[in-house]
Amino acid sequence: QVQLVESGGGLVQAGGSLRLSCAASGRTFSSYAVGWFRQAHGEERERIASISWSGDSTYYADSVKGRFTISRDNAKNIVYLQMNSLKPEDTAVYSCAAPRAGGSYLYGPYRYWGQGTQVTVSS
Repeated sequence: QVQLVESGGGLVQAGGSLRLSCAASGRTFSSYAVGWFRQAHGEERERIASISWSGDSTYYADSVKGRFTISRDNAKNIVYLQMNSLKPEDTAVYSCAAPRAGGSYLYGPYRYWGQGTQVTVSS
C-alpha cells in the first residue's frame, strides 16, 4: 500500500507556471506507476498525465500535451507535475494516484489517491 500527499497548488495568472509534487510513503514507491488527475467544478475527473514506475514511459492528455511535464525521483519518493503556460481552463483540483504495485501507468486501475490540491488560473 502507498499513501500520497499533493502539494504546490495555488493561484497563478494565465501564462504562468506551477510545479505540483506528489509525495509518497513506503519503501516500494519505485514499484508504483503514478498518475495526475484533475477535476474542475461540475465536470468529470480527467487523467492528464501518468508515468511508469521506472519513469521511462509517460502519457499526456491532449489538453496538456506540450505544456505539462510529469517526472519522478524515486530516491525521494516524489512525482512532479510541471505546469507551464497555464490557462484559466486549467483551474481544477489536482490529485495524484497510483494503481497496485506493478500496475500499468496507462490502464491502472488507480486505487490509491491523495487528497488533492487546488490550482486556480486567473485571466
